[in-house]
Amino acid sequence: MLGFLGGGSGIVGLDIGTSNIKVVELTKKGKSFKLVRYASSPLPEGAIIEDEINKNEEVIEAINEAFDNAGIKNKNVCLGLYGPNTIARKLQIEGGDEEDIEGQVEFESDQYLPFAYEDGKVDYHVVGENEGGGIDVIIAGCKGNTYDEFMELASDAKLKVKIVDLSILALTNVFEFLYKDNLKNNSDSFLILDIGAQSTSFVVYKNGNINFAKEIAAGGSMFTEEIQRQMGVNYIEAEDLKITGDEEGNLPEDVAQIIGQVSEVVLGEIQKTLEFYINSSSDEGIVSCHVTGGAVQTAGFMERLEEVVGLPVEELNPFEAIDYSDAQFDEDVVNEMIYVATVAIGLGMRKG
Repeated sequence: MLGFLGGGSGIVGLDIGTSNIKVVELTKKGKSFKLVRYASSPLPEGAIIEDEINKNEEVIEAINEAFDNAGIKNKNVCLGLYGPNTIARKLQIEGGDEEDIEGQVEFESDQYLPFAYEDGKVDYHVVGENEGGGIDVIIAGCKGNTYDEFMELASDAKLKVKIVDLSILALTNVFEFLYKDNLKNNSDSFLILDIGAQSTSFVVYKNGNINFAKEIAAGGSMFTEEIQRQMGVNYIEAEDLKITGDEEGNLPEDVAQIIGQVSEVVLGEIQKTLEFYINSSSDEGIVSCHVTGGAVQTAGFMERLEEVVGLPVEELNPFEAIDYSDAQFDEDVVNEMIYVATVAIGLGMRKG
């Protein structure tokens, strides 16, 4: 969709998350993609908070480790940006020639950007005419300082950034590719969620484009932090308690209780955002919810999510449409990628 920088072929998807670095290399033949290389490298606690890089050397080391572990030699990347200093939004403007559109985009987007227009990087894509006689455009923006910091980070890791995209748009790339046959001439709305470590990407997709997008400041790290606080353990121990049950997969009662409490907080934020969207847009045509992100694996979360949003919920599984070699990628790696690598895959699909 959008991009702050040009493009090209042979792009590696680079997702610099708040808890892990993910790198994905795909090949494309015709309209099909195949996974050829992937690796994930963990980041130390607090290395990146929201979109602020606190431990540059550790992040660079993790990026290089991921490239080495994946065996990726290609240094041309599509870099995903995210966080409170980014925005993706649909705008309605009057239209006109290219100069008119640029001026209207600047004027209209200034009302919504979390930074001054002149202090950021903003790109747009003309969707087409709307019912009011004007045109719809999708804008993507990032604060200049955030953009510069991540670009410098990639450069220090000896990478060449060919495309800069928003992670929230990369998520949509995957959704479009998976459901392209069902989306043709389809006026239904679809809710897409990526429940990450520190935030949740919330997207409503309608009529072939993003209709609404927001990053919610609630995610999987809240589970870990609350286990740490209530049980007096360190970060690694809390992570282990969060995901390790007995032989039947059951968690200790006190851990399960904490997870249940935090789940309600995260789900409450999702519910509030959904209600805001419906009330402000009068769109009552959302037919399903498609979800990814590490927190989705938390015990009971999917079932409770379905109750909260009142929609059928299904995992956003890239490998329903993307091929891979069973000999190269074992089942555990592929299962991990379903939850944590969707954005990296979406970035790797970009060709400019």
